[in-house]
Amino acid sequence: MRMRFALITLLALLSMPALAALQTVTLSVPGMTCAACPITVKAALNKVEGVLQVDVSYPDLEAVVTFDDTRTSVEALTQATTNAGYPSSVKE
Repeated sequence: MRMRFALITLLALLSMPALAALQTVTLSVPGMTCAACPITVKAALNKVEGVLQVDVSYPDLEAVVTFDDTRTSVEALTQATTNAGYPSSVKE
């Protein structure tokens, strides 16, 4: 029984993908002009494969995005907001 458990555990570990490197980036989104704009920005960012969390702030005109950098990039994030009508850039 122990041997079977050890074998199953080993197979499960070997079949897991390499650990992803999570990154968080703050995007400046100056085109948000009303309190409803963040809904569109958040929806666009959440559609990008690899995005794990999105927090959009209308008062700060920014979006904080946590993503798996093995599945997407900052460029893909800014492209997603631009395609939704809200061009963005990395906030320094």
